[in-house]
Amino acid sequence: MIKSKADYKRYLEQDRIALYKNKKRPSIAGDEIWQYEILLRKTEYYLNCKKGPFGKGVALWLHYRLRKKGRKLCGFHIPPNTFEEGLSIAHWGPIVVHPSARIGKNCRIHQCVTIGATNGQTKAAKIGDNVFIGPCSSVIGNIEIGNDIAIGANTVVTKSFLDDGITIAGTPAKKISDNNSHSNLAAGLNLD
Repeated sequence: MIKSKADYKRYLEQDRIALYKNKKRPSIAGDEIWQYEILLRKTEYYLNCKKGPFGKGVALWLHYRLRKKGRKLCGFHIPPNTFEEGLSIAHWGPIVVHPSARIGKNCRIHQCVTIGATNGQTKAAKIGDNVFIGPCSSVIGNIEIGNDIAIGANTVVTKSFLDDGITIAGTPAKKISDNNSHSNLAAGLNLD
């Protein structure tokens, strides 16, 4: 979670690396996902660090802009403070994340992914560091996913997987190999 200006800058830099961007700033056209991630981090910074009336007002305005931009990107619904640094959204398309979900560092997430609660629960998944979430996957319920895990396309995860460095896939999800997620993440990220 962003707790200072230094954290804010680190998150922005790690997100840039995770998105495979070599330049320092997004282009006006063509970098809409990167622009969304910058707006997400700015919203988090103001929500967490600027507690005065002005800061709260700016945070509300930024949150409004974030939701509006998410709709333009075909349905991104990512609440602030759910993803740690190194977030990489691979493509446009619906992504729905429950506000209680907690996702670790260096997550690469694809289109049509849902991370949510179920059956009247108020808690969603806790996902570790260096996790790859393939297209059209769902991680549902108050479960835990370990570190360095690759979740294959069209996977439905409804139970915890605490072993680190594995690949899971299927409906319902099961371990399919001992391959970790690192080949799916950007070089230059701190994967420790």
